[in-house]
Parts: sequence; C-alpha cells; structure tokens
Amino acid sequence: MGDEVPVTVRVDDCEETFAVPAGTNLRRALLDAGFEVYAPAARVANCGGRGLCATCGVRVQTPEGAAPAADHWHDTLAARYGYPRLSCQLAVEEPLIVELVEKRYWGQLLPDP
Repeated sequence: MGDEVPVTVRVDDCEETFAVPAGTNLRRALLDAGFEVYAPAARVANCGGRGLCATCGVRVQTPEGAAPAADHWHDTLAARYGYPRLSCQLAVEEPLIVELVEKRYWGQLLPDP
C-alpha cells in the first residue's frame, strides 16, 4: 500500500484533516469520511463518480495554493473559468485543501451573499 496523503476539508469556519492512501479518488475519500459532496436531490440521482452529472463539485488546491492538474474536460473548463472541480475526477496524489461548496439542488451553487 502507498503512502498516506493528508486531505484538509473546509466547511464554513471549520477545518478537518484526514489521510488517505495515495491515489484514492477524492469523491470516495470525502464520502467515506462523512462529508457530503452532493446537493439533496443529487445524493440519490448522480452518475456514481463517472464524471457525467457534474454534481460533486468542490473547490480544491494544494497547501501552496496551486490547483491540481486537470485531466477531465470538465475540470479543464473549471480551472479556466473558476468554478468547482469534480471530486470524482481527482485522485489524491498530494496534500489537498478541499472547500465544500453549498449547493441548492442538483449541482447548482448558491449565489454569493
């Protein structure tokens, strides 16, 4: 088994760090750790991590502030236009800081206050 990699999750003003084996899918790691990546309707109606429904979006960066490399077409656009990345399309290969974004329904983000 590979090395463990820290994942820090930020929700509102709280922060929690846990470790996963290198190469772990970020969506799976977040769900296994008890974090919700979906809006209420998408919890039961989603693509199961295939990168098709675009409902598991999170904001993610390394501790240095860089974004992980984008390999999926959606994440390439997300990086370009500044919207959340698909957690199902990211492997945890380096320490990550993940911000869970609040969603109203399906994958729609709540408007900024």
